[in-house]
Amino acid sequence: MRFVEVDGVRVHYRESGPREAPTLLLLHGFPSGSHQFRVLMDRLADRFHVIAPDYPGFGHTDTPDVEYSFEYLSRVVEGFVEAVGLERFFVYVFDYGAPVGFRIATRHPEWIAGLVVQNGNAYEDGLAEVAKEFIENGPQPEAFTLPFTRAQYEVGVSDVDAIEPDGWTLDQHFMDLPGRKEIQDQIARDYRSNVELYPVWQQWLREHQPPTLIVWGTGDMFFSEAGARAYLRDVPDAQLHLFETGHFALEDKVDEIAPLIADFLVSNSG
Repeated sequence: MRFVEVDGVRVHYRESGPREAPTLLLLHGFPSGSHQFRVLMDRLADRFHVIAPDYPGFGHTDTPDVEYSFEYLSRVVEGFVEAVGLERFFVYVFDYGAPVGFRIATRHPEWIAGLVVQNGNAYEDGLAEVAKEFIENGPQPEAFTLPFTRAQYEVGVSDVDAIEPDGWTLDQHFMDLPGRKEIQDQIARDYRSNVELYPVWQQWLREHQPPTLIVWGTGDMFFSEAGARAYLRDVPDAQLHLFETGHFALEDKVDEIAPLIADFLVSNSG
């Protein structure tokens, strides 16, 4: 558990594994933080360098008084990459991590050794009705309450008893801190900027053909299976694996997903 300063922001991050090994940068989603990768990092750290920051306004990172947007989050993460000395790495993009990661990838394609996409949408095909309403009308107040946070973990999961309550409980703890709901509202209302950039990210995928592993929970309440399959239009050699689970697929499918990621990193490391 470490901190590094990025443009005056004290950024918290988790890091494990040998620095000389292939690096996987893990980018979290809403309303979570780097803690969502706690088990996956344990499974990979014996052979790989794994590193996961909390964005501003999430987890243990500062909440500066700024205008929050996905562009702002991506600039802080870009500064984080430079501050901790990453030069070329694989990136895991999940939920909000996709718009953060793709912004960075289009600015610094030389950094990206490959992609692990887990319910990280980049296509209008993948927007479920809940997501479309979220984008069109903005988040409703219940989007920042415990029942909605818990639902993101449990909807679409075949066995909800397999989901530990720690994840959604900790997410809600951070969201209930002073000023956090206002920050989350600002970021959520900016999601339409991501949809506008989908064609740019798709063009980047077509041009660069990054090695890509797609692992996707088909019961996701926000991002449908069609969003996973859409990647194959632009990166036809991508590996696609679908799982009968929901948005936070690592919560109950990490035993199946972690070996896929390990094999992918080994196969695509020089």
